[in-house]
Amino acid sequence: MKRKLDILQVGASALAIAAFGTAALAEPKTNMMHQWASGSEAAAIAKLGEMYEAAGGTWEQTAISGHTSNMLAKLRSDIVAGNAPAAVQLKGPEIAEWNSTGSTANLDEVAAAEGWDDVVAPELVSVMKPEGNWVAAPMNIHRVNWLYSSPKILDELGLEVPKTWDEFNAACDQIKAAGKTCIAHGAADWSDTTTFDSIVYGMDIDLYRSAFQDADIEAMRSQGMIDAFAQLRKMVGYMDDGINGRSWEQSMTMTMSGEAAFFLMGDWTVASANLAGFTEGEDYYCNQTPVDWGGNGFILNADSVVFFNQNDPDYVEGQKLLASTIMSPEFQVTFNVAKGSIPARTDVDLSVGGFSECQQQGLVDLNASIEEGTLVRSMAHNMTVLQKYRGAMMEVITEFVADDSITPEEAANQLADAVELQS
Repeated sequence: MKRKLDILQVGASALAIAAFGTAALAEPKTNMMHQWASGSEAAAIAKLGEMYEAAGGTWEQTAISGHTSNMLAKLRSDIVAGNAPAAVQLKGPEIAEWNSTGSTANLDEVAAAEGWDDVVAPELVSVMKPEGNWVAAPMNIHRVNWLYSSPKILDELGLEVPKTWDEFNAACDQIKAAGKTCIAHGAADWSDTTTFDSIVYGMDIDLYRSAFQDADIEAMRSQGMIDAFAQLRKMVGYMDDGINGRSWEQSMTMTMSGEAAFFLMGDWTVASANLAGFTEGEDYYCNQTPVDWGGNGFILNADSVVFFNQNDPDYVEGQKLLASTIMSPEFQVTFNVAKGSIPARTDVDLSVGGFSECQQQGLVDLNASIEEGTLVRSMAHNMTVLQKYRGAMMEVITEFVADDSITPEEAANQLADAVELQS
């Protein structure tokens, strides 16, 4: 078992290591392109900038708000113009795709000096080094398949947190019969797809891997996928009529305040809920979303920073400093406490530093899912298939949520057709 790091002892020394390899005449600087333009995410990135400058670097950032496609378009434009940014927030298959163009920088020197291979969660190593070389630094691990429950409603109706989808449906039937909203939900394609992620995974983990990780067309047309869309249709019936225009934060508040019984969303909810003054165990419970196959499940999402080739020695040295700062235990704690996720490093002790009970449970469940072989990466959050396939699937899923005339059979075929058109 790896020795847990005392973050208070190693924080300063980790940042000292950050200057590894810096040439005597180089003045490290960076310009990081990212999507974190508001809220706790913007605050966490601001902290990264502060830590980077404290370690001797010059920090600049370019925030591209909106959909992932907006940032990818900006990145392509800059690279075509010969002005590749030094560092970019990217994840999943996008890392491998950019690496295959030969435009990414090699971080093996700093990674070897700091032992990244020994401390990064195994599921992320292959993503960060798609062809054997480190080209990206992971910032965190998010869990997508969290179910948040209202203690107020569950206690009032004598219900337990459901563990299977049949139990979930039975609970929702009872909640709906009592005149209450079962599922808090907001209108967004990524929110719809986050819910569907948990449905497919919880009903048939092999189907999830085939359809959402391998983009298998026949798996998308299968009876299992039809059954998953049927479950999604049931869940839409358990939502209220006010989802259009509702944000995920508003949906969260509905459950935390006892207006709705359940909310399905990733662990960034924990940070937002606690920041809003809600208390774990009193205003909400956090458990994994239902699984019909028993055991522990974990759908993984991870933020990471990819580094692109630079000619200016200042930016080359700045990349080393930024990568080392990101991988420092001090930053991993600060960023993840603020974001609700858990560190990408496996040697950080979550019992200190301000991590919530939900975050600590997330780490326990992550390790259990690794042991049980149930860990998967999230399609909904761009960790599996290419963006063009993900975008096509999201469009079908959110149209199904909005239009109750579409049958589950039609939706499954539309999902396969949409991906096939992008091939």
